[in-house]
This record gives sequence, structure tokens and C-alpha cells, in this order.
Amino acid sequence: MSMQWSFAQVDLKNLRAKPDTNLVEKPKSPVSNISQVVVPIPRLGLEVDYWKHWTKLGFNINQAFFNKHWNAGGVNSIAVLGTAWHKSEYNKNKINFTTEADLRYGRIQNDFLDENAGTLSKKNIDRIFWDNKLAYKLSPVWAIYVSFTFESQFDKGFTYARDNLDREYISGRESNFMAPGYFTESFGLEYKPDNTFSIRLGTGTARQTLVLDEQVKALTVEQYAIRYPDRPPITADQERYGLRPGQSFRNDLAFQLTANLDRDLSKNLHIKARYNVFADYTDLADPDQRLDAVLTAKITSLINVSLTGIVYYNSAEQPGVQVSQALALGVLYSLPR
Repeated sequence: MSMQWSFAQVDLKNLRAKPDTNLVEKPKSPVSNISQVVVPIPRLGLEVDYWKHWTKLGFNINQAFFNKHWNAGGVNSIAVLGTAWHKSEYNKNKINFTTEADLRYGRIQNDFLDENAGTLSKKNIDRIFWDNKLAYKLSPVWAIYVSFTFESQFDKGFTYARDNLDREYISGRESNFMAPGYFTESFGLEYKPDNTFSIRLGTGTARQTLVLDEQVKALTVEQYAIRYPDRPPITADQERYGLRPGQSFRNDLAFQLTANLDRDLSKNLHIKARYNVFADYTDLADPDQRLDAVLTAKITSLINVSLTGIVYYNSAEQPGVQVSQALALGVLYSLPR
């Protein structure tokens, strides 16, 4: 009995399939019939542009009219203002270069409908401002920078007086293009937490003041008496824009602080401001200070209302604080749209 069981085990072992045995014939793969095809990939020609550009062109006009029957008081007037602003910025790795130009010119005429009023057209704003800055980032918010700035004006500025017939006339020239003109070079640290606000600390700053118009330069007592024989004489030589008689150039070394704000307060309300302090190292207690601010409210894509204010103190020009303010309705075209 045991012998028969042994033969049965042997027979079953012979019937086992080996692991590599194919019980079903495999179909031939169609992949073997596919030939390799090379697909050409076109060059896209993509380039990285590290520059950004912004431009704004504006024109404002203000006008008031009162007819002869209007008895509540008032003066017919018209004022026009043209503005042009451009900014270009380059960013690559830790390098940043920014150039910004701000140009403004405006005039006002009172009693423009009355030929016998004897009033003259006057400029009410005149500014050339060009700022250039090269910075190298030390951290996400701090950078070391060098900058160059030019400031002047387009047109002549006058003083006015009235004659015996109450007609207005030009009594003297106060300013002109490059009279004064300012060149400022600065080196220091910049703090910039975001793209809308920055502070520059210019520990090494030099400013050159130029007065190139002979009629704007300071005069001696004798020169003043010859040029203005009808005026009361002066008792001491003049000093204008920090320059004495015979001088047309002055260089100052100073500490400079410059704060810039350029931010949207809401969807249609924008503020742009620049505050600058220039403290001469020879007289740190009497620094020059200037604040320029423009608040713009957008009515449509082209029409806007702007409120402009300037607060300026420079003891070399005037002993007190100079203030200018203007409210205007106008057209402002911005690029990119």
C-alpha cells in the first residue's frame, strides 16, 4: 500500500508546470513595428526684460468769470498747468537703477478780459527735477546707493510793482534757468521695505549751486545803485542763493535725508510725496528742507482732480518758510495703460 502512494507522488511532480513555462502563446507587440520619429522643437526667442517704465502727461486749467453786473466781488482769471513725469527702473539680482524726471510749468492771468486792468501774466509753478539712483542690495530692505540729482526751472521769475496809474510792471528778475541750478551727488544707505516707500541716508553728500544769469546774481551796494537808481539804496552787499557779489558757483558738503512715498490710498486715490533735508556740515542747526506732495483723485480713466502742495525752507533764499498750494481739474494720461 505504501509503495503505490509513493508512485502517485512521483507522477504528480512530473505534471507540475515550471515557472517560466508559457501556457498561452503571447501575441506579438505592435510596438516593434513603430519607427522613431524626431519632432523639431522651435526656438521661442524669449528674453528677460529687466526694465520697467512709467509715464504720465497732464494738462490742467482753472478759470473764473464775473460779468459787469456781478456785485459780490471777484476777479476774472485763468490758469493753465502742464506736467510731465517719467520713471524707469532696472532690477537684476541685487542691482537696482532708477531714473525719474518731474517737469511742471504753469501760468496765471488775472483780469484777462479787461485790457485796462494793467495786470501781467505770471508763472505760478515752474520746476525741473531729475533724480538718478544706483543701489546694491545688502538685505531685503537695506541697500547701499549713489545718486545724482539736478534741479532748476524753465522760465524767468520776476518781482512786480505798480506805477502811478496802478498798472503792473516788472521791477526786477528773481530767477531763471540755471539761476539757480542745483546739482547734488549723494552716497549712503537706503531703507526700502516695499516698492511704495523708501528713505535715503546720504552721509556723504555734495551740492553745487550755480547762478548763471547776470541779472539774478548778487550785487554790491554800488552795483545796486547803478542798476536801480529809482529804488531806495541798500546798506550792505547782497547775498542771493548763498552766493555773494561776483560769485556764480558754490559747493557744499552735507548730510542728506530723502523720503519718498508713492502709494495708492484707494482704488481711485493716489498720493506721491518727497521730503528732503539737506544739512550743511558747517551749519547743521539750519538745514534746508523741502516737501513736495501731490494727491490725485481719479474721476475717469483720463479726468482727475489734483491737490498739489509745496513747503520749502532755505535761509539762503528767504528767512521764512515758503508755501505753495494748488487745486486743479484736468486730464492725465498714463502709460502703461
